[in-house]
Amino acid sequence: MKALSIKQPYVELILQGRKTIEIRKWNTNFRGKFLVHASKNPDEEAMKKFSFHELDTGCIVGKAELIDVKQYKNEPEFLKDKDKHLADFKFGNHGFVLKNAERIKPIPCKGKLNFWNYKAF
Repeated sequence: MKALSIKQPYVELILQGRKTIEIRKWNTNFRGKFLVHASKNPDEEAMKKFSFHELDTGCIVGKAELIDVKQYKNEPEFLKDKDKHLADFKFGNHGFVLKNAERIKPIPCKGKLNFWNYKAF
């Protein structure tokens, strides 16, 4: 099954349903269900901003479905979805639209760049 590594606390915000668009600098043609991997190194600044202290890292912690990719042409357009992606324009201009995010029992593993295959699921 495909997996995508994302830094904490963004993984937790996705699993809570507070973040429904994941911002990337790159586009993808992939659509469908994938595993959500919490990267080993969290975004410390974002951890403080969203009041998180300790979250699972270095493991698959959930699954979600990628249903579309929005391409933001400029920052004002990007800011219209701020409540959905909770990110800054510097993160990229491709918004991976997610739905059906759910938590699973953590599975320790190393992450990779881009979408990658996790064969043991």
